[in-house]
Amino acid sequence: MFKQRKHKTFDYQSRFSAERKTDSSLSKDANTKDYISKWKENRAVKRKVRGAMPVKTLALFLVLLLICMYLLEKKYM
Repeated sequence: MFKQRKHKTFDYQSRFSAERKTDSSLSKDANTKDYISKWKENRAVKRKVRGAMPVKTLALFLVLLLICMYLLEKKYM
């Protein structure tokens, strides 16, 4: 009478299936060694993280701003 829906089917392979274990065990050693060597190379390189302005410049700017605010307040009050 009514058109019935078919059940969905998936072509799923388990992560831990026997076929997959044999394939991954061969390439696992190569991937691990490659990963370790890349990690050691990147670990040796240290990158400096720099902000927009150095802290000394910001402190000097803040002191000058406070002095200017103080002088302007004295002059106009």
